[in-house]
Amino acid sequence: MSNLTPPQPGTYEDLIVYALAEDISWGDITTDNLDLPAEPVKAELITREDCILAGWSVFVRVFLLIDESVMVDDFKPQYDDGDEVPKNEVIASMFLPPATLLKGERVALNFLTHMSGVATMTNRFVKMAGPEGPSISDTRKTLPGLRALQKYAVKAGGGMNHRLSLSHAVMIKNNHIALAGGITNAVKQVKRGAGHTVKIEVEASDFEDVKEALAAGVDVIMLDNFSVEDAAKAIKIIDRHVMVELSGGINEKNISQFALVGADVISIGALTHSAKAIDMAIHTA
Repeated sequence: MSNLTPPQPGTYEDLIVYALAEDISWGDITTDNLDLPAEPVKAELITREDCILAGWSVFVRVFLLIDESVMVDDFKPQYDDGDEVPKNEVIASMFLPPATLLKGERVALNFLTHMSGVATMTNRFVKMAGPEGPSISDTRKTLPGLRALQKYAVKAGGGMNHRLSLSHAVMIKNNHIALAGGITNAVKQVKRGAGHTVKIEVEASDFEDVKEALAAGVDVIMLDNFSVEDAAKAIKIIDRHVMVELSGGINEKNISQFALVGADVISIGALTHSAKAIDMAIHTA
């Protein structure tokens, strides 16, 4: 997928170092006691189920950090991140020293299978929303430390990213509203502090919240845990004056219905917190 920019090592290299330390800080008691050749052997990375690939550069980086003799050219991928890969297909061939392969394969697969799982789940939602439907977005419900990689995987699956952190966008949620004394007060305070160039999104829990948010002059209204019927009614009230995001309770069983109510974006926390890892394996010749 040509419009994908792979994540930069600075966003994930510490994660790999930590994962390797977790796995082989005191060595590999099995591999270290085998009489293995030093010459590289051929291995193939295979997927056992249909998937959208995501995380190839992270997968490769694991082995580069384990063994400084390993080069990027030692990996021969047949697919890029964002590609649909059929079940039982060879994703890539690799030529690695046996000990390097054995010590790194689980950590490398842990990253790749999880990220590909996020991309694959995202792609299912994108397809169910339809080409003319709303954009599918992630949320901040990410696994600690993995946010940059998970959000990249969402993009690989055809989705879009919501704010990366609390510092990237204004989003006034229910607890902000309660503690600030209502939507109107919260919006006024944020506008005064954040400035006129910053867009403001407000979470609405009912029709009254929707009307108050419109009157307060927000830029985006998130309809939180609305039913399909109530979401359609709220969108009629909003009448295209601001962008509309749907969130909460949206899953693979009802996404097709929610996609028809006229929202601009549907955000789904499950993309990152509940995606199933793809079944992949590394086979040696």
